[in-house]
Amino acid sequence: MTLSVAVSGASGYAGGEILRLLAAHPDIEVRTVTAHSSAGQPLLAHQPHLRSLAHLDLQATTPEVLAGHDVVFLALPHGQSAQYTDALADTPLVIDAGADHRLTSPEDWAAFYGGDHPEPWAYGVPELTVGGVKQREHLRGATRIAAPGCNASTVALSLAPGVAAGVIDAGDIVSVLAVGPSGAGKAAKTNLLASEILGTANPYAVGGTHRHIPEIRQALAAAGAPADGIRISFTPVLVPMSRGILATSTAPIRGDVTDAEIRAAWEAAYADETFVELLPAGVFPRTADVLGANVASLGLAIDRAANRVIVVAAVDNLVKGTAGAAVQSMNIALGLAEATALPLNGVAP
Repeated sequence: MTLSVAVSGASGYAGGEILRLLAAHPDIEVRTVTAHSSAGQPLLAHQPHLRSLAHLDLQATTPEVLAGHDVVFLALPHGQSAQYTDALADTPLVIDAGADHRLTSPEDWAAFYGGDHPEPWAYGVPELTVGGVKQREHLRGATRIAAPGCNASTVALSLAPGVAAGVIDAGDIVSVLAVGPSGAGKAAKTNLLASEILGTANPYAVGGTHRHIPEIRQALAAAGAPADGIRISFTPVLVPMSRGILATSTAPIRGDVTDAEIRAAWEAAYADETFVELLPAGVFPRTADVLGANVASLGLAIDRAANRVIVVAAVDNLVKGTAGAAVQSMNIALGLAEATALPLNGVAP
């Protein structure tokens, strides 16, 4: 049976990437695409690379247009998805690619987003360890899914195995990320102009202000860290690449564990995962290696002089960071093969 799908925010980067993946999905028919200011225009006017969807025109993003589908993807700016959830009560599966339904804590929502706290949904990172099982167990049969923040899931996947195994101390985490500007969306902003980012690296949201910080804490608490004992210094830096995240995360080693025991924690966590890979010792990923792929690639080092574990993670922020995580979670929720329509191979050069 072919399932009907509507994608809101289809003129943006996240919406376009969701459509690119769904276009190759054998069980899906993309029936409706919506937007705001560009409603009434052909989809190809905004996503010219999606040639197989050339027959679609952008419609207005209204509850009436989105209703009546088997699956609805909400790829809208933060704070705009929750207004549609009541109207989509009869939709079998709704997946939000924004932040509205990620956080379980009303206090965190108030501190980092403000306004009414929307209901938290199943978190769409299947490979994360949650209470001794993988998050995919909580996605099976789910009807409402919150796709992750790209930076947050990258850091969480980097460190959750060490937290779950008790080999690192979550009370002194430092993460520095090189990120591409596509993660900030497609809206025109002066600081994202080519003339502003080419040839330079620009830090932003410095000093604990980035909205993905509570999402990281939430994921690490689910992996087993004491919620009141998680402290993370998180610094993203815009760099001149359209896609990609390279996250370097470090944390102190706990106790007298050996190097072999430390590495075994990550090996055990990801040995059977298709879309999270642990590279051989001494090998570290590049963002170019995961371009276009639904893959988080991790390299692990142990710095005994500093008594810290270092994890370097590379993801394509629009695929594994956003759209790929959403489609992967959809597959699990619907009982389809998890890897359906998700690229394992990247694009090079």
